[in-house]
Amino acid sequence: MRYTCFFLFAVLVATTSSCKKNGTGGEAEIGCHVKHHGILIPGARIYIKYGAKEFPGKDVSVYDDNKVTGTVGESKAHTHFTNLLRGNYYLYSIGYDSAISKTVSGGIPVEIKDSHEHLEIDVPVTE
Repeated sequence: MRYTCFFLFAVLVATTSSCKKNGTGGEAEIGCHVKHHGILIPGARIYIKYGAKEFPGKDVSVYDDNKVTGTVGESKAHTHFTNLLRGNYYLYSIGYDSAISKTVSGGIPVEIKDSHEHLEIDVPVTE
């Protein structure tokens, strides 16, 4: 009986630990473009929150990672979050729209459904 309980406990630990979702350690990737009314916003900072389906708020200290988008060429207003696991994420961005001389911010929930998925997401921002 004691060995049976130990075996069942070991199986339970193995199956729950292998089902980890959200965060790093995987092979999925999210590519992000920051856009204000369809116009690219170079140099914007994008924050990512693991395990979030809804807006976590404007306090950037609650986010798990962040990147700055490129400013020229193909990387203009673009960056990547790599090595992600399947699960839910929230992308939040803050940038500056020089066309209107204002700070813009906004975000979008993202779900990675496949462990090898490569998503390209437009992160919408507003005044």
